[in-house]
Amino acid sequence: MSGALTIPFARITDPVVRRIAERVAAGERLTQADGVAMFASADLTGIGVLADAVNRARHGDIVTFASNQHINPTNICTLRTTCVFCGYARLPKEAGAYRYTLEQVMAEARTGNNGMTREFHIVGGLDMQAGLEYYTTMFRALKAELPHVHIKALTAVEIAHIARIEKKTWAEVLTALKEAGLDTMPGGGAETFSAAVREEIARKKLGAADYVGVHRTAHELGIRTNCTMLYGHVETYADRMEHLQMLRDLQDETGGFLAYIPLAYHPDDNELGKRLNRQGIATSGVDDLKNLAIGRLFLDNIAHIKSHWIMVTPFLSQIALHYGVNDLEGTVVREKIYHAVGAQTTQAMSLDDLLKLIRGAGKVPAERDSFYRVLRKFEGTEDGRRTDASAEDSFGHPSSVSAA
Repeated sequence: MSGALTIPFARITDPVVRRIAERVAAGERLTQADGVAMFASADLTGIGVLADAVNRARHGDIVTFASNQHINPTNICTLRTTCVFCGYARLPKEAGAYRYTLEQVMAEARTGNNGMTREFHIVGGLDMQAGLEYYTTMFRALKAELPHVHIKALTAVEIAHIARIEKKTWAEVLTALKEAGLDTMPGGGAETFSAAVREEIARKKLGAADYVGVHRTAHELGIRTNCTMLYGHVETYADRMEHLQMLRDLQDETGGFLAYIPLAYHPDDNELGKRLNRQGIATSGVDDLKNLAIGRLFLDNIAHIKSHWIMVTPFLSQIALHYGVNDLEGTVVREKIYHAVGAQTTQAMSLDDLLKLIRGAGKVPAERDSFYRVLRKFEGTEDGRRTDASAEDSFGHPSSVSAA
């Protein structure tokens, strides 16, 4: 879907944002300095209407979501003491540590699956006992019992960890996982790419160049991925824009990113929050909306911007639908990682609640598959008709290539 770009200049009060809007209207790419200027601007409405105009030109009033289920098979992690923003990880013998057996994974998949789940989102810790065989066995079992469910699994950090303990290349690990049933990868683990920031919040974690390298390798193997940025901790506006530049550069190169999801830092129940003497909500609604809107404007080559309602609340995600967002985190079923660091949202959302949220923003809800092909729209106030999936994904790739 694409339409004419119509920017309401009268609603943009900051002259700096207005000049940026003029360049967007002229089809010019934004610079990192433009992003920093928007983060510093008080004209939230101006930034929002600009992002909304760009989003409407691309997606109209359609807001998509997936019927998905999160499965976190292990919280045991070698970075337990150095990844200080995390409250989920445990050492092997620490209280609360767990690693699912295959039977437990299958039981959770069956419990959450009501016949409507279309995607398993599978991520966990860097567990020395959860290597390549652990995940290939898991994926094959899931595909054998639930072949219709897409497997989106393992962050770049987890892929690099498995490669390291198995003494294999990233490509070898990804190829084996793909053969076992891996369809796409999530974007987690990016945090903020700045080396100085990573030294403070995620020392010893996979570095920026290697994160990008794993995703590049996945794209070369035909595995589409998402991308993220963790914000609201110790990073600067310049750090954020350098991060987005690296994502945009890789997308120019490979076209393999499906969606961008900015992730809000939560300070509760983690060491970083204690160091910063911050508890409760770390980010503001203004900053949450700016991260989404600026992501839409700067990442001009990534079609989909997702708001993660678990992290920023369903209500702010609803407002975000007028700030450049065209996709919402889906039904989820049970989320553990963000709730371990203080997320106060529910761990799941029903289809009816998702539809109400999207319709309440004046948008048209549409269920999608994991490649962002619309499966059915929900017109009006009743369940809509089921529509045929497009023969191409959102980047113009044939569906047979996307699913490879």
